[in-house]
Amino acid sequence: MTSTATRRTARATAPVVFDTRVVTGSGGGPEKTLLNSPRFLEPLGYQMLCGYLYPPGDPGFAEIEKKAARYNAPLIAIPDRGPWDWRVVRDLLRECKRHDVAIWHGHDYKTNALGLLLNRFWPMRMVTTVHGWVTHTARAKAYYRIDRLCLPRYEKVICVSDDLYDICRSAGVPPGKCVVIENGIDTEEYTRGMSVAEAKGLLGLPAGELLVGGVGRLSREKGFDILIRAVHALRQGGLPVRLVLVGEGEERPRLESLIGELGLAEFVTLAGWQSDARGHFEAMDVFCLSSTLERLPNVLLEAMALGVPCVASRLAGVSTVMTDDADGLLVPPGDQQALTDALWRVLTAEATRDRYRRTARRTVEARYSFAGRMAKVRDLYDRLLGR
Repeated sequence: MTSTATRRTARATAPVVFDTRVVTGSGGGPEKTLLNSPRFLEPLGYQMLCGYLYPPGDPGFAEIEKKAARYNAPLIAIPDRGPWDWRVVRDLLRECKRHDVAIWHGHDYKTNALGLLLNRFWPMRMVTTVHGWVTHTARAKAYYRIDRLCLPRYEKVICVSDDLYDICRSAGVPPGKCVVIENGIDTEEYTRGMSVAEAKGLLGLPAGELLVGGVGRLSREKGFDILIRAVHALRQGGLPVRLVLVGEGEERPRLESLIGELGLAEFVTLAGWQSDARGHFEAMDVFCLSSTLERLPNVLLEAMALGVPCVASRLAGVSTVMTDDADGLLVPPGDQQALTDALWRVLTAEATRDRYRRTARRTVEARYSFAGRMAKVRDLYDRLLGR
């Protein structure tokens, strides 16, 4: 058995951080942060492991494995057969001991609860990141209640936006434990590689027509139905515009029905889930974030980094990133007319689009670089370990 002194020496030289998250399918926005983090943390003096709890046999998990391989991220896959699968606790404890984990970093209600349990058997410093609560089913609400009970028991709670900070404070997290560290983008990876016309050509889209795009899970809070109606209004007004939505989800049948009802089948493409949406981003004349509920979405940062003019809902996390009429246009969430007017304004003014492209890229480089984000996370870990 490893002695206490030996463990302390190992942790002093290269502490191990165990980031854990529950995932189904190919995951979502947090995966872009989680799987990209180890290669940034290693030069800063930490070894990071990416632990994923997933349903056995889920074909979507293969995409998580591909992303991990792409970023050379150490991946630990834990089969999770449901809420009463005690083997998850056993497997996670085994990995904590095996890798001499110094910091547990949870990313959702279940890994937060599991971390508190495991800490009784393998003492670690406790950190969690709150990405936001957007699903509102009865089961999800129960999970969120569990999460809010867990959060005050963590040593550090990282919030990706100011409004999440306020929510965590209201859930009882003391101010000394709560910190805002916003999402970031690897600006070297997200650099435009082709013109809008070239990208449209690769996707088989007409170069002479304008393209509006949305990226994200096809779920109700994304407001894609509002965006589809706005594009219909633009076409009725005589603007030659198309729409592409990149993503998959439970709202697809409803959106397909709406597209057919409005006679837009020829002009709206549901592109499905894409492992890499950069080609679609680069083809867009305007990226639209039509959500009615968001925190600080990675897709917005990706669009801005790639120099895509943006029209976005004026939500708490979004408005901290975008300055209205500097990086793009902000509109009231859920307001179809305002969204239509903003899209018309940007799509009919090429000089404005060029200005937004330049300014948005500079904003991401200055304030939302991934390296800068991970340096803040490193500082937080250092304070916890007294390094």
